[in-house]
Amino acid sequence: MTNYKQKQMAQEWTGKTFGNGWMHRHLVTMLKIVDIRILYVFSAIFIVPVCLAVRPSRGIIYRYFRQRHGYGRLRSAWKTYTNHCLFAQVVLDKFAMYAGRRFRTKLVGYENFLRLAAQPEGFIQLSAHVGNYEIAGYTLVAETKTFNALVYAGEKATVMDNRSKMFERNNLRMIAIRPDMSHLFEIDSALRRGETVSMPADRINGSPKYIELDLLGAKARFPKGPFSVATMRGLDVLAVNTMKTSTLEYTVCVTPLHYDKTAPRARQTEELAEAYVAELESIMRRYPVQWYNYFDFWAK
Repeated sequence: MTNYKQKQMAQEWTGKTFGNGWMHRHLVTMLKIVDIRILYVFSAIFIVPVCLAVRPSRGIIYRYFRQRHGYGRLRSAWKTYTNHCLFAQVVLDKFAMYAGRRFRTKLVGYENFLRLAAQPEGFIQLSAHVGNYEIAGYTLVAETKTFNALVYAGEKATVMDNRSKMFERNNLRMIAIRPDMSHLFEIDSALRRGETVSMPADRINGSPKYIELDLLGAKARFPKGPFSVATMRGLDVLAVNTMKTSTLEYTVCVTPLHYDKTAPRARQTEELAEAYVAELESIMRRYPVQWYNYFDFWAK
């Protein structure tokens, strides 16, 4: 990938939640007293159509449904609208959590998390930009093991402050991704202490090191870093995806990712990446409208 294309992809996703601090604070206040479903309807009628009209995400997601799922034109258009509505709901749900609201949560494979949390060694959780992964951070909690979440350092201050308050209650801490790569030292220290580290594994973010694998019938590039961190220490790895399954309910899917820890290091990394992508594709087939990577993921 050329430097120009890397810059272009970075511009399409800044990593920041839309809006300013004033808007975020008032939204949190509003969600303490207003039924969130009213805001769902408001966003679907007034906000999403505007976003579809002015944002390039419209064409990107339309092509995702047409090319990766093989839907017809009308179905793809409707799914594009539905996708943006659900993304608006996911954002509102995050702020509702900051306002003290709770959602019904169903745990699938929770025993896998508890088993690793009971071990003295650290482990890795890999996520993707599907569903609402942040809610998993408030659900999968181990009192004896600190949970470290890798987050974008440039996120809005109000969002980071609210996350910090939520995390403090649940033995969680944030590791901010920084341009100088100093976050790698924090990750290493956390794993040495036998803690959990959670990181997304579906965005390169300009890194020259990637693994190219098939996803929904076409080649896509995945960052090599998260898989290398795990195989460097021979750590156990979980894929965790939190999917919206009804208006006020989420299902947290916890799946162990297996790889041969006796194989050569390069092969271990490949096997782990393949296991992750296989699980991601399974989730995307089950919940196709909850894919929230708003750039051309399969760009060559």
